[in-house]
Amino acid sequence: MSERRALWLFILLTLGGGLGVGALSLPGAWFAGLREPAFNPPGWVFGPVWSVLYVLIGIAGWRLWRVPGAGLARRLWWAQLALNFLWPPVFFDAHDLRLSVAVIVALLLVVAALVLAARRQDKLAAWLLLPYLAWVGFATVLNSAVLALN
Repeated sequence: MSERRALWLFILLTLGGGLGVGALSLPGAWFAGLREPAFNPPGWVFGPVWSVLYVLIGIAGWRLWRVPGAGLARRLWWAQLALNFLWPPVFFDAHDLRLSVAVIVALLLVVAALVLAARRQDKLAAWLLLPYLAWVGFATVLNSAVLALN
């Protein structure tokens, strides 16, 4: 497989998968009834932010796929993607605030470990993942605040 084709597959997997999961797990009336913290961004912010992050995650995954000996980083990349795609159904479909906090804390820990593992294999991949780590950190605080308020 050509490197260019592989890059597009990684981006399609992350961006397409994220948009697909998001389309299947919409906020709905239940979410509208929740109390939210004052620092919650407007709803329109999440789509563009996640779209950019998914592209960065895809590029980082592609870069790690190309590096010999990056097995741990690759496994962490797949683990973060699974946890990322798990969170919306747990929160928006199952309405399980406690479990959603557990999932997002696990996601935060895995992304942090991924950044550290990627740094040893491909520094640019690690840099590409830093905005994702920051956003998941913010999302963890936000999710925890929603749990505390409800």
